[in-house]
Amino acid sequence: MKFSTYLMAAGAALAMACGPVLADEFPVQPIEVVTHASAGGGTDTTARTMLIRARKELKSDAFIQIKKGGGGAVAMSYASGKPADGHTLMAITPTHLITMARGRAPIGIDDIRGVVRSTDDPIIIVVNKDTGITNLDELVAASKKSPIKWGGTQAGGIDHIAAMTFANRSGAKVAYVPFDGGGAMITNLMGSNIQAAGLNYGEAVDGIDSGDFVPLAIMAKSRLEVLPDVPTLGELGIEGVNFSTVRGVIVMNDTPEERVAFLEEKLLKAMNHGTYQAYLSGIGLDGGSIAGAEVWDAQIREMYDNIFDTLEELGLRK
Repeated sequence: MKFSTYLMAAGAALAMACGPVLADEFPVQPIEVVTHASAGGGTDTTARTMLIRARKELKSDAFIQIKKGGGGAVAMSYASGKPADGHTLMAITPTHLITMARGRAPIGIDDIRGVVRSTDDPIIIVVNKDTGITNLDELVAASKKSPIKWGGTQAGGIDHIAAMTFANRSGAKVAYVPFDGGGAMITNLMGSNIQAAGLNYGEAVDGIDSGDFVPLAIMAKSRLEVLPDVPTLGELGIEGVNFSTVRGVIVMNDTPEERVAFLEEKLLKAMNHGTYQAYLSGIGLDGGSIAGAEVWDAQIREMYDNIFDTLEELGLRK
């Protein structure tokens, strides 16, 4: 046997012997986190802060890949076109679910699976104090005499869908009033041009502390630590209306189970570290924002179902 032939044969034998071991190593290349939003925005900042510690936990480099456009459709197209081997993750928000539900995404809800949730900022139903409304029953009763003017952001967005899902489940009559942004909405609520709104805690806290806004209920499964006396809609008998400004990480559904479990474990460790916890505290959230795959995946699907049904009723699906 020629020496070169011998080397080739020996190399092949070594590859066969080591192949299964090398195949199980993960990650073997940098982890890519695809986002749909501009650098410096909430989704981008959340993902970058998570990766500070995640690089150490994963023992791998990790980077953000921004793919803007189409309400997350461009990001979804890019991520779904990569190998489903765990090296490509995607940061999602309710925007992605709305795009899917409207039939404008290259993938569907069954093509993805949740890995970890990174923020969960539930919507709080608040009213202006001058309405005299002090609880949800009074809001629903008042709305049947005259529809409640309920402020939010653009029609077809998460604020609109949350408001109309609440109306459908509770029997409340709601006249939705869209604004260009949260600032205008809060100003109009403060000035009594609208009567109610669905706000995140960071948006509502000043008005609540001053007594100008009355919080009636939380659109979440659990009460907020910062508002312990405000009940959830579920506690008030209105089940399944859970909406948040929520962010988390997903992979394509055919990603190997063991790799999904590995990513879940390492990313949860990264987010329970002081660096990420300080970030949560700084934006008015706590450790309850963080959740693993089972909780996050179930939340994604529940939100999608609510979004789909409400868009259908509003005639906003494709």
